[in-house]
Amino acid sequence: MNVALLRSDVQEYLAAHAHTPIAQFILKGSPFQDITPQELAQQLDGKRRVKNKLPLWHATEGILFPPKINLEQTSSERTAKYKASLLKSDTIIDITGGLGIDTYYFSKVASKVTHVEMNASLSAFAKANLDTLAVSNVTHIIGNAIDFLANSAVKYDTMYVDPGRRTDAKGKVFMLKDCLPNVPEHIDLLLSKCTSLWIKTAPLLDITAGLKELKNVSEIHIIAVKNEVKELLWRIDQEVKDNCIIHTANIIGNTIDQTSFSYEEVFTAEANYNLPKNYLYEPNSALLKSGGFNWISKQYQVDKLHIHTQLYTCNTPIPFPGRSFKIERILPYNKQLKKELTIPKAHITTRNFKETVIDLRKKFKIKDGGDIYLFFTTQVDDKKVVLVCRKL
Repeated sequence: MNVALLRSDVQEYLAAHAHTPIAQFILKGSPFQDITPQELAQQLDGKRRVKNKLPLWHATEGILFPPKINLEQTSSERTAKYKASLLKSDTIIDITGGLGIDTYYFSKVASKVTHVEMNASLSAFAKANLDTLAVSNVTHIIGNAIDFLANSAVKYDTMYVDPGRRTDAKGKVFMLKDCLPNVPEHIDLLLSKCTSLWIKTAPLLDITAGLKELKNVSEIHIIAVKNEVKELLWRIDQEVKDNCIIHTANIIGNTIDQTSFSYEEVFTAEANYNLPKNYLYEPNSALLKSGGFNWISKQYQVDKLHIHTQLYTCNTPIPFPGRSFKIERILPYNKQLKKELTIPKAHITTRNFKETVIDLRKKFKIKDGGDIYLFFTTQVDDKKVVLVCRKL
């Protein structure tokens, strides 16, 4: 990291070119002898990239940005805030600190935070930015986290690890054993250094596969932002728990749509099945990721449309963790549908249906948008139908 980037004249120059195209900006060269055009462009590009993901970093003067791959891999402010509310304790160690987004929010809920990062340049970016953000309770350690922990006698209340999912040998990976650090291999060491261990994993990691790789999992948090699952968070305690609890959170603005149930209920809950009634319910993405399809039917007293159709129905409107619709028409999916489905514009969703949304739009000449929602799906009687709905 080039500390010259922090000078006021450099920051003023970058601010003056906030909207200059990157290619054009690079061609201008650098007016500073100790800073290259590429270093300046990295700052301009980074600030633009984090506008929505890291609004505080974007809005704060003097923040420095690392290469774009580091920005892509870091947590968003929304997920970091949510995780900090779960990890609240006296001492927290983040053994894969990265750019320090999670660390910043951990510093708001802990007395002391330790940030460990093996990439010296990335550690420097994190420290400089946390200093700019007036954070004073974070200690920075540069080096391999496993080596650091093995040679330290300190024990922390909470440990957080976000294993790297890119390796030189395999590229992008998802299984924990393939990530760095290898959490399953070092789990005994990690648990010996903390009271509770929290592990962030990619949203694509299968929950059953994760449970096979880990031990003593007491909680799994499925975190979505605007109905897109961003990460899974696994809590591991010293003692074995009788049953793991799954928590789902869908963060939209200042609201969080949450549910909780035991992992056992995923397998033991029984669903009711029925044909579409007056109202249709579509679970949010975090709840769908949990696999608690039968639990949804039992908990909210709604009927599933089909064993492989994760849509639910009932006769009255109810509060539901997802989207809710009023069913206006139910059309059989047959040769007559083209005559009956004369809607120029609609939102289309497929559930347990072979044809794709793109193919259906071409087939029925329906543009995207409007107030109508079409669900192409399969009923409990195995008949294909189109549910014509309006969103509640």
